[in-house]
Amino acid sequence: MGEAKRRKETLGEKYGQQERIMPWIPITKNQAELFVAWTTRGAWVGIGGMVVAWVTIRFIGPAFGWWHVVD
Repeated sequence: MGEAKRRKETLGEKYGQQERIMPWIPITKNQAELFVAWTTRGAWVGIGGMVVAWVTIRFIGPAFGWWHVVD
């Protein structure tokens, strides 16, 4: 008997289903990995946006004479 058949007999109904992080949490490991990937990407986008805003406020604004608004 092959390993796949043994595994199928052992797991029964759960054979072929994705494994959950914890039995009581309905989130699979793949969903958790996707969540981490998306939030990491979102954090980098936020950091980039903050840098652009800082450069705009710090350098571009005063160059156009908006320095009195910041003071």
